Amino acid sequence: MIHSTAIIDSSAVLGEDVSIGPYSIIGPGVQIGDGCRIAAHVVISRNTRLGRNNRIFQFASVGEDPQDKKYAGEETWLEIGDDNVIREYSTINRGTVQDQGITRIGSDNLLMAYTHVAHDCTIGDHTILANAASLGGHVQVHDWAILGGFCMVHQFSRVGAHSFAAMGSAIGKDVPPYVMVSGQPAAPHGINSEGLRRGGFTGEELSAIKQAYRKLYRSGLRLEEALEEIRLLAQELDALETMARFLETPSRSIVR
Repeated sequence: MIHSTAIIDSSAVLGEDVSIGPYSIIGPGVQIGDGCRIAAHVVISRNTRLGRNNRIFQFASVGEDPQDKKYAGEETWLEIGDDNVIREYSTINRGTVQDQGITRIGSDNLLMAYTHVAHDCTIGDHTILANAASLGGHVQVHDWAILGGFCMVHQFSRVGAHSFAAMGSAIGKDVPPYVMVSGQPAAPHGINSEGLRRGGFTGEELSAIKQAYRKLYRSGLRLEEALEEIRLLAQELDALETMARFLETPSRSIVR
């Protein structure tokens, strides 16, 4: 399952049933979990841990040094969970010591061709980054979020759970959970109704999320006042607790 032209560092650890294609390079400190499929011409640079059943397509660069001028060769890491698909020409960088030193990607994510995940990013589970979506440093993408093709996310921004960013969106502030955004700069355009229905949200939950959206964007309330109203709604419906917690966390403010 290991092609004869692949170069594998002596310190790398490979699980069972791993395949590595022609001319791929596996660097020092790399751990590859059971069942992973590494295609041809992939570089997994160093200090990267892959879980089980990940598939990395040709020409991807995984675990390379952070693109940060402050980086001075410190030992930093990249951790990737299980069942992820990382497509052609994707680039994923390790963390920096200015943060926690780790870039983290969860499980069951799809990173399409030419996507970029910068240093110290955190991606949850079940997300989709469509072709050429790019994350600046220290970005958080929460579970089930979708970024359309050519989206750009500014460093330190957060993309909330079950949110949706349309193609080409330029995200410079936080996107709250369940919200749909588009434009340059990105602006809110309702809730991600179709995604929520597909995710199993009930009619009652959708109605409550729409009500919370109106509090946040249509009522004329200041953010702090809208948050108080959403906290009250969250006492009756758990789905809104996710939004309330997100808005309570200090950040770059939210898209408005």
